[in-house]
Amino acid sequence: MATTSWLLVLEIIFSVFCVCNCAVWPIPYQRYRERPKTDAFCQALYPFCPTGRKSNQMPVMLNDDLIEIYALKAPVWEFKFGSLLKNFHIMHDAIGFKSLKTGKNYTMEWYELFQLGNCTFPHVRSDKSLKWCNQGAACIYSGIDDIHWSQNGTLTEVGLVSGAMFNKFSDWVLWDNRTGIYYETWTVEEKPGGRMWFDSYDCASFVVRAFQQLKNVGAKFNRNVRLNYTRVHIYSEQPRFLGNTSQIFGPTGNKTLAADILRFYEDFQPHVPFWKTLLNILFAAEEIFIEKKFYLFYNFAYWILPIQKPYFGLTYTEVPLP
Repeated sequence: MATTSWLLVLEIIFSVFCVCNCAVWPIPYQRYRERPKTDAFCQALYPFCPTGRKSNQMPVMLNDDLIEIYALKAPVWEFKFGSLLKNFHIMHDAIGFKSLKTGKNYTMEWYELFQLGNCTFPHVRSDKSLKWCNQGAACIYSGIDDIHWSQNGTLTEVGLVSGAMFNKFSDWVLWDNRTGIYYETWTVEEKPGGRMWFDSYDCASFVVRAFQQLKNVGAKFNRNVRLNYTRVHIYSEQPRFLGNTSQIFGPTGNKTLAADILRFYEDFQPHVPFWKTLLNILFAAEEIFIEKKFYLFYNFAYWILPIQKPYFGLTYTEVPLP
């Protein structure tokens, strides 16, 4: 079956599910049968995984090998701002692996194919349609850049796994990468520490999932190591499901709602100069903070968030090792 038609079928099924079962919170992250091909419209400012292995390929370890597991952290956009964002606990997470038999090292990351702005907001095209470039994926490459991870962040050994166990873990990584195709920036909750409506799906959540899967195949972790992870929050009353793309923007869609969503996203266009972004945020403040609404795109469908104080938040919360 073609990827596009498969996604359309899932989109329709999910729409029916939401209408009938929106009492299920948080809304489960929707997985797909296969990752779709990259749309030619979506262009990255920086190439994804430029030194990585071929697509859908993991290193194969010797069964009797022992592999050290490392937690890696560095400030987001370190290449642009140095250690600045570390002061605000805005950190990128990854995993390192070191073979004790061969001495080879590997770094595994999960991040946006087309940078964070594209994953958080869509492009408003000249024909007044929306185009999302919000895929995220795993990247694994040889070596660990010790200076990069340790100088302004973290490079800490957290566990040990056998080569045979690692190879089982590799099967999970390939499945997760094939079926979990999009990046989600926001954690949406009722209030700080309150009921969660939507969970994020980002580099940090990948590391937490991967550590748990390593534990599932038999890895041993040092639970004396304490690790914190960054979350970006929106605080909202119970969200309301609006519909998928065809239901809102299609020939029989809701033209008034479609126009309002377009107007909202016009203030958050990716790939614009930083000063323009700041100006757009000021323009968006009225709709967000006065009208108290925020449009969220999740599972390839649209929701409206009736946001409430404190509106937004940033946390750096400990998640124990498994």
